[in-house]
Amino acid sequence: MLSATTSPTHPPSDLLDPTSAAYKKARRQYWKTTHNRRQSIDADWTPFRAAEKKYKSRFPPPDLSGVLDVAVSDKSRADEVERGGWRGRSDAVRCREIELKLGKSPMNRKAYIFPGRPGLVLLPSFVPPEEQRRLVRWSLCEQARSPNETNLDAHYFLPEQGLWNKYVEARRAVTADECVVPRAIGSSTSSDAVSSCGPRQLISNEPVSKENYATIASSPKPSPVPSASPRPMHVSELVPKLRWANIGWFYHWGSKQYDFTRGRGAVGGHIASVCKAVVEAVPWDEVFLDDHGAICNWSNEGPDWSSWTETYEPDAGIVNFYQTKDTLMAHVDRSEVNATSPLVSVSLGCAAVFLIGGLTRDVEPIPILLRSGDVVIMSGPACRRAYHGVPRILEYTLPPHLDVHDDHDDWELYKEYLHTTRININVRQVFPKDFDPFLKTSC
Repeated sequence: MLSATTSPTHPPSDLLDPTSAAYKKARRQYWKTTHNRRQSIDADWTPFRAAEKKYKSRFPPPDLSGVLDVAVSDKSRADEVERGGWRGRSDAVRCREIELKLGKSPMNRKAYIFPGRPGLVLLPSFVPPEEQRRLVRWSLCEQARSPNETNLDAHYFLPEQGLWNKYVEARRAVTADECVVPRAIGSSTSSDAVSSCGPRQLISNEPVSKENYATIASSPKPSPVPSASPRPMHVSELVPKLRWANIGWFYHWGSKQYDFTRGRGAVGGHIASVCKAVVEAVPWDEVFLDDHGAICNWSNEGPDWSSWTETYEPDAGIVNFYQTKDTLMAHVDRSEVNATSPLVSVSLGCAAVFLIGGLTRDVEPIPILLRSGDVVIMSGPACRRAYHGVPRILEYTLPPHLDVHDDHDDWELYKEYLHTTRININVRQVFPKDFDPFLKTSC
């Protein structure tokens, strides 16, 4: 019970070879699941849904030639690209290279902006390898533990020191591989307060603004109900089931709004510094002014990017832990009062296909291959509330600088976990700097 992950068996080249066992297995599975499928099933798909289906496909493996992959033209990342096998093209999507404001910093000075998506910025390899390792440790050791909520807290009595920390102790033989008890079994909760299995309910939340904030903030946000289906599991079995950990203001998944009655959780000083460094490095005039010096579409309140170096204050976010078969379907982040301030997203571990469209699912999305150390910024009114998602985590793409052996620390456990995992840290600013949420709710 002490192995949290299992390394993949077949590299991508096997999945692309029609004579390989991996290809034949994927083909059998495809036939099994699609033989009764209606031929015209894709006729009603939106452009975003069609793209999700394309890159999510296990058979045939998706063609990434239409996916922007700036790493393929970066000689310093050649080993990373070759090792993973999956590759897109550096010219697959129309974009423009800009120079970052980094002074004498050794970080990659290049970034890319997208004429069709004003406010979208890609900063490849912005986070150096050693910093990536530090953020991986922070995500698992410090953030995925009390008082920060995770997806497992609603259903299990998790170890106080955190699931990952307990797992590390067990692997070091400091403690036993503890059996974690489900809340439905280990509490006095009545059967009426325990949820039964059933289809997932889709929730469409109202976009938050200064005008409706007080109403939304005061709406009921009941605690999640423990599921009746979980069984007792060892810590090592639960580690791969970790999907997210909260940062800052507590997000209420049942209503897709923040629960401000719980107060503001901590935003680690280190991740806040990383995000601020990202925002300060971007020449925002180049992002939002067109070739004629005109401002790209903005809200009635006017542009505010010129003051972001002073007003940007990350106060909420989430750490996502994706396993290689996980997906994040198209969604919009509209729970923040501040609908223009940068949302900073850091990729760690395995690579992924990221899709970003427009204000509806009818806009065809841009596909971008994100690798470990890459940063994406979504900002401004057209991009901040655009539909986006992650239809595919790409197998075998852990970069060499994270797949290293170190006799002097416990990185071996992190490396084992990361072989089948992508960690994404995304942080945003809920309130404009001059907005007092508690004054608004008391009126």
